[in-house]
Amino acid sequence: MHITELTANALSRAIHARQISCREVMQAYLTRIEAVNPAFNAIVNLQDGDDLLRQADARDAQLARGESMGWMHGMPQAIKDLANTAGIATTLGSPLMRQFVPKEDGLLARRMKAAGCIVIGKTNTPEFGLGSHTFNEVFGMTRNAYDPSKSAGGSSGGAAVALAQRLLPVADGSDFMGSLRNPAAWNNVFGLRPSQGRVPMAPAQDVWVSQLGTEGPMGRTVRDVALLLSVQAGYDATAPLSIAQDGHQFTVSLDFDPTGLRIGWLADLDGYLPMETGILPVCEQALDRLQGLGCVVERAALGLAPDTVWQAWLVWRRALVASRIAPFLLNAKNREHIKPEALWEYDQAQGLSGTQLLGASAQRTAFYQQMLSLFTRYDYLALPTAQVWPFEASRRWPQSITSAAGNVAMDTYHRWMEVVIYATFAGLPCISVPAGFNAAGLPMGLQIIGGPQADFAVLQLANAYEQVAQEVSQRLPGNRDAICATSCSPRPAPRPC
Repeated sequence: MHITELTANALSRAIHARQISCREVMQAYLTRIEAVNPAFNAIVNLQDGDDLLRQADARDAQLARGESMGWMHGMPQAIKDLANTAGIATTLGSPLMRQFVPKEDGLLARRMKAAGCIVIGKTNTPEFGLGSHTFNEVFGMTRNAYDPSKSAGGSSGGAAVALAQRLLPVADGSDFMGSLRNPAAWNNVFGLRPSQGRVPMAPAQDVWVSQLGTEGPMGRTVRDVALLLSVQAGYDATAPLSIAQDGHQFTVSLDFDPTGLRIGWLADLDGYLPMETGILPVCEQALDRLQGLGCVVERAALGLAPDTVWQAWLVWRRALVASRIAPFLLNAKNREHIKPEALWEYDQAQGLSGTQLLGASAQRTAFYQQMLSLFTRYDYLALPTAQVWPFEASRRWPQSITSAAGNVAMDTYHRWMEVVIYATFAGLPCISVPAGFNAAGLPMGLQIIGGPQADFAVLQLANAYEQVAQEVSQRLPGNRDAICATSCSPRPAPRPC
């Protein structure tokens, strides 16, 4: 098995056993990126290869002295282009930020570096991370790993494609409105939105009110996701609402017996959410696998009007997104360099009152309390990860959804992703697991939502699911073999995935 085919955990073990060198790992990934990345544009701002190899040599020298920095020792890592990286441009996908080079790492990059990773560049993201379709005027478009004519999703689209195409062993992302989960689903990998506060975000413009977005891990296996979370998680004083637990709990075995666990299947919320043909059956097949493990799956109702949740969500989103865009609009000339969707978010928030925000906060509180009541009856909740299959990359966003009930127009650029707001709005842990494919070979995911701060339990169920869903999770992109013929050396890695 080639080095780039190893799971991140197997790669870490092989590096620490000195069965393969950090230099060999770096060279294998650089060769793979050179051959594959031009077709998908997942990794941007790739750093100088000779310098990266020198850093790999330094990691090898540490191991020769009996020193290890941690689980990620010698692993190539590209950081999502929304997170600060010292000495490497952090553009946010915006032409206004094209030349911004942070002097310091953000907390996420700092923690992964402390665990030994070597930052090789960034992963592509939509402008300001807005919209679940990864394109921008700085680096262009990232294309779906399973069909380059389709969207990769977003905003962690570059990260998901890099994983699926074996350009990275593991990846970081962030999630405000499904930005870890949607691209994971559309590229057949795992993406975990942790509990709010599990992975602190720093630096941050606001640390008190802005509690919808979170960074988190992505991987090709649930074990890799858990181990990356162990590196990312933990309290930090700069994020006063972060959870006061370190990440060690995510390093232990995920094995457990799921027999008798109750899963509430929310489906399309009794017809409220339009779903493209085939999505619900694919997700129900995934639930059948869980039933085969002994889980009890029942249809569940949200228990309150979904549109009430959506309207409260819109108020929160407008307030938080507009505050991110506002500094750029202090110079009126910048408006022509900001994408229309971001301007729409900003304009919608003008005139928004504190009374309206507090009213939306009360609605959010009522929704959270209702979610808690559901968890008195169910151990987990489940939803599709997206309402549409990966769409044509030439489109900015789906303006309608054609479901069994007919064609439904989307009244905002993000309405087609309404299915992901429930875990976000309640601050609950949620993982997207590969659910299956449609007739065109395009992937879809299933969201598994856990109770408050039940990240480990979510990972346990996802791990159990992965064991019985190998035919889905290990299905590779159809173009991979042809590309690998030119990018993979014949040297086998010493240990299987």
